[in-house]
Amino acid sequence: MTDKKREHWDAIVIGSGMGGMAAAAALSRVGHKVLLLEQHQTLGGLTHSFSRDGFTWDVGIHYLSGLAPEDHERELLDWLSDTPMDFVSLGAIYDIVHIGSGEPLTLSRPYEAQERDLKDRFPDQVEAIEAWTHALREGREAMLKIFPTRAMPTIAGDVLDWWNRRAITKWCARTTRDVIDDLTDHPELAAVMAAQWGDHGGRPSKASFAMHALISASYLWSGSWYPVGGSAAFAEHILPTIAKHGGESRAGVRVAELLLDSDMVVGVRIEDGTEIRAKSVISDIGARETVDALLPENCVHQDWIAEIRALPSSIAHFTLFLGFEGDIEAAGATKANHWIYPTGETDVVWTSAPDEPPPSMVASFGSLKNPAHDPGSRKKHTGQVLVWADWSTVAQWADLPAAERGDAYADFKRRAEETLMAQFAHYFPDLARLVTYRELATPLSTVSFTGHRKGAFYGLDVTPDRVLSDALRARTPVPGLYLAGQDVASPGIPGALWGGLLAAASVDPKVLHKFRT
Repeated sequence: MTDKKREHWDAIVIGSGMGGMAAAAALSRVGHKVLLLEQHQTLGGLTHSFSRDGFTWDVGIHYLSGLAPEDHERELLDWLSDTPMDFVSLGAIYDIVHIGSGEPLTLSRPYEAQERDLKDRFPDQVEAIEAWTHALREGREAMLKIFPTRAMPTIAGDVLDWWNRRAITKWCARTTRDVIDDLTDHPELAAVMAAQWGDHGGRPSKASFAMHALISASYLWSGSWYPVGGSAAFAEHILPTIAKHGGESRAGVRVAELLLDSDMVVGVRIEDGTEIRAKSVISDIGARETVDALLPENCVHQDWIAEIRALPSSIAHFTLFLGFEGDIEAAGATKANHWIYPTGETDVVWTSAPDEPPPSMVASFGSLKNPAHDPGSRKKHTGQVLVWADWSTVAQWADLPAAERGDAYADFKRRAEETLMAQFAHYFPDLARLVTYRELATPLSTVSFTGHRKGAFYGLDVTPDRVLSDALRARTPVPGLYLAGQDVASPGIPGALWGGLLAAASVDPKVLHKFRT
């Protein structure tokens, strides 16, 4: 959809991830003409899918929370979409945790069910388990108290933060490890409590507990869900809303810099030199990436820029995409994800790639979750092995174009792929025999597709400093510039969805009124 004769828009949104699509569609709904720009040829950001040899994988979704029919996120998606999306429940059991050599532990919803799961496994830890449930509930509520301040004027947001200061101090300012250590000294129970930290990318020793509670408890609150048709359904349903209201979505357009006039953002300059004007510009590429790549070096708001740059990036990751042929359920595949910690330690990432096995791994089987998937006569299915890693594993090739990384990088990838496949085969030997296709993505793939520094899949790390930072409000101190996506709210698709809504509401408060009605 390209009407390049139009030179001025009400709003330009940079990046077509969940936050960018949500912001663009929300503003379109209230009468704005919006231009959505994406540097890659495929729209949708980390909600996109890709195919190889008859297999299709969703790159950024393993399961979603907050999408029960009565949930606000579901209502918001229905409002943003041209036609409503369909989601399927993944059932009561949504995760399976493997700690050391112990028997796998299934985690089920709601809160009461998970309490029973844990008490059956750890009967002498009843008090700690009940306290953990209470902490999850309270931590989630504390995090939800912060979200509205990201779209408020500074003074109003500060007043609301002050009003909620006790809960914020107790849950947001402490790490996941701090809270767990206060509750139990049982190593296996502590490991289970922290096991799902990969859902937000914050290691237990570094992450704000409130963020851990928000994400982990969201599955207990409303269950786990998957989009019918796969993650590409988000773009298929949301982008038509933009077009229907006079906007456009353009792929393959890289924004080189923001246009400023007397410190006010008035548009963008794209890579070929073309200037496109707009009353507002919303960046969905990440807060750090926005200040590093789009703002001029002489921007006057150096204090704000310095505060964002002081926030660390989240972790990097490797993903081994697997294609199977055969009855994968009979061979051990499940709709539930498998969180695997071979040593029993959870606060770990892969630093010894490519030859030593990773200290943690997540296995997920996307085709089983998608009711629209047709395995065909050859029973084709897909899965992923995801491993959280340190950026140092690939840093030596970071400054080289993909075509110039040479034989050393190709050998590194081959050895890493073999190591991960061996780890997968150890836990799922019958499934490993059904693998007919495999392909490895490294943290450099994340940089290539998202532009996030150091391959940070979740953007900024979810430390207490990040959670409490005023620099991440949707309305930036640079007039005309707004932030959307994960960094404004929380990691993951639902968090990016809210980040997009908060950005749109900061541009035009009618967004909140229309959505509520």
